[in-house]
Amino acid sequence: MFLRNPKHKRNLIKIIPFSIIWGLTAILYFIIEYGILGDSDIYPSTNNVYRPLSSVLINVPSSFALGFLFGVIEVYLLEGLFSGKTFWEKILFKTLFYVVSISFFLIITSFVLNSLEMELPFFDPKVIQSIQQFTGNFVFLSIVIFCGFMAMLTLFVNEVSNYLGGTIFNNFFTGKYHKPIEEKRVFMFLDMKASTTIAEELGHIKYFQLLNQYYNVMSGAIIKYNGDVYQHIGDEVVVTWEFEKGIEKENCLHCFFALKESMKKNAEKFQQSFGVIPDFKAGMHLGDVTTGEIGALKKEIVFTGDVLNTTARIQGLCKEYKSDLIVSEELINALPSGKKTFQFTHLGKLSLRGKVQSVNLFSVESSL
Repeated sequence: MFLRNPKHKRNLIKIIPFSIIWGLTAILYFIIEYGILGDSDIYPSTNNVYRPLSSVLINVPSSFALGFLFGVIEVYLLEGLFSGKTFWEKILFKTLFYVVSISFFLIITSFVLNSLEMELPFFDPKVIQSIQQFTGNFVFLSIVIFCGFMAMLTLFVNEVSNYLGGTIFNNFFTGKYHKPIEEKRVFMFLDMKASTTIAEELGHIKYFQLLNQYYNVMSGAIIKYNGDVYQHIGDEVVVTWEFEKGIEKENCLHCFFALKESMKKNAEKFQQSFGVIPDFKAGMHLGDVTTGEIGALKKEIVFTGDVLNTTARIQGLCKEYKSDLIVSEELINALPSGKKTFQFTHLGKLSLRGKVQSVNLFSVESSL
């Protein structure tokens, strides 16, 4: 049930790299340590017992677990806590937090290792003395610095992923679109109503703040229904789905009405902060696109195909037909059977600007 929730599934994908990086770091550290100490029975600088097998069997699994724990803390707690900070402020403050946590972790792990190796109780004076020797030695400081660097690297990767968007970052990382591929996708173009008037009334800075809050309110519904934000173009948002995800359980249509509901729930906040409650209209269509990485100075993953132009034209008809959502017949035909949740009103086979062939369009309303 946990992984069926798109939000939790997306968060888990963000958490896993923490665990992997920390686990691999522990393996790397063990290799370096073993390469230096070899068959030695003690750490030369502290005279503490050195057992390579015990070290790898405890430290490596513990590091995977610690990385996972830090990932959970990062995704579910610290991301929201530091949302108002700059990119480097986030990394700096969080790194300090993790360095302190790592220090406690190393001390506790050392207690366990030394207690097991000496076959003495946890708080035996000899065990405590060995810990004091360890923490007072440069070895301890070097480990903390090494782990702090890895924490910073992990946070950097996570922040870049957040800025690019998790799906786009993963696609870059895996090279999914390194070579252009053809795929079928669903697109939704959302456009804020009366945006020009609102911008004139609020001024540039206040309008920018409104857009930021407007996008933030949308994020929950888009994640819930497995969508991805392709582009923010001023006040326009382009949301896309892989074909199967978009039509599954009518996700694309549910997403639109969930976005409407999110705006209603936050109406009072918008009114208090900006004196206006934003609303939007949208067009929706599906079709084949060519997807791939493009650009020399700045790379990005782009979609090209007639479906994008058609969706934009469909959205442009919303005002004329006084409808908040207009979709194509192709999209409706692709949806699962039993569409009782929605009411479809046929608008006719309409000619779209710049297109030779007419498109059969429908206005959509929720039955709930």
